[in-house]
Amino acid sequence: MSALPPAAAIADGAAGAIDEDALYARVTWRFVPFLFVCYVAAYLDRVNVGFAKLTMAVDLQFSDTVYGLGAGIFFIGYFLFEVPSNLLLHRIGARRALARIMVTWGLLSSAMMFVTTPTSFYVLRFLLGVAEAGFFPGVVLYLTWWYPAARRGRVTALFVTAVAISGVIGNPLSGWIMQRFDGVHAWHGWQWLFLLEGLPAVALGVCTWFWLDDRISDAHWLSAEERARLAANIAADNAHKTQHSALAGMRDPRVWLIAMIYFCLVSGLYGINFWLPTIIRGLGVDGMVAIGFVSAIPWTAAALVMTAVGHSADRRGERRYHIAVPALVGAAGLAASVPLAGHPVLAVIALSVGTCGLLSAIPLCWSLATAFLTGAAAASGIAFINSFGNLSGFASPYLIGWIRDTTASTDLGVYALALMLSIGAALVLFRVPASIARG
Repeated sequence: MSALPPAAAIADGAAGAIDEDALYARVTWRFVPFLFVCYVAAYLDRVNVGFAKLTMAVDLQFSDTVYGLGAGIFFIGYFLFEVPSNLLLHRIGARRALARIMVTWGLLSSAMMFVTTPTSFYVLRFLLGVAEAGFFPGVVLYLTWWYPAARRGRVTALFVTAVAISGVIGNPLSGWIMQRFDGVHAWHGWQWLFLLEGLPAVALGVCTWFWLDDRISDAHWLSAEERARLAANIAADNAHKTQHSALAGMRDPRVWLIAMIYFCLVSGLYGINFWLPTIIRGLGVDGMVAIGFVSAIPWTAAALVMTAVGHSADRRGERRYHIAVPALVGAAGLAASVPLAGHPVLAVIALSVGTCGLLSAIPLCWSLATAFLTGAAAASGIAFINSFGNLSGFASPYLIGWIRDTTASTDLGVYALALMLSIGAALVLFRVPASIARG
């Protein structure tokens, strides 16, 4: 292995001729599409229970409260193992850690086809959360090893666009699988759904072992000068960051503030994820495939808008208003969808506005966190923010399920999600320090 030239040589010599935009474009094309596909698979396995619920709840005689608890208990396992998983990734590298995560969650997601009772539903959802813990914060941490803060907003937004694309692809696909395979080999459509959407994660986990580079110095598809330029940029970006221990990342009050903001924003995301097919059916849309395609509309719009917002935040070097304004727009869209329920087209437009807003705000939370965290503090801090924030994935589906069983409507639940987005926006506007609100 050839040694990297010192950073000083870059400033003085031939490396000065490197086109950094082209260099980072190469890095992006190398990693982001692959990680994007992995996250689509991960997110699909996490939330396809929302589509399965349309017939699974009837077949297994699950109430909406049972479904909401099962959908949300995933995040208890996720919360408990998120920080240890990310610290392990920091120690052994992304290649090994992410491969282990993906193979395990793919097998467990496929095993969901064997659910027969509420207890088996809860246990498998909990174990799926344990298995997937560390994937998303692990990728966020991994990107900090390659990109300086000024380039990280748009890259993170590109990666998180997988959430929207999983809805664009996953909802029609899930509807088609459930309709096409229902009854094949005496299995229900929802059983085929879990099996066919779980196995790709296993294959991608194997590919991860061969595709990712743990460190810049391992990237032999780049020249020595290019690797040195990337390393020098990361070193310069980390120069002002003072916290390095895992415990420091957990104790920093800024980490707790961002975790609270993330909790509020993700509440809206998981409320939409787990209940959108049910809401769409409540608007009068009939048939699994039709529900799938209509459910994809909000995610399609969000995929376009969130990338533009991330690019704008990097270009302007501003984070506060690029998070707060989309969050408030998202709250308004969700709230407006309730009185518009009698007008399906307008209701879907309102839901699309809401989804665009909340999904545009979420990726930029990570730009706030990675502006001051580095080393083991970044591993623990990012994992804590993600795990704490994702506890809302337990709270919001369960709350909506309880409200629906109590009132026979999701209206109050949707209003609660809009309120959480508004609280998140207020925290960003009035509590985030100016030192980390700039890109």
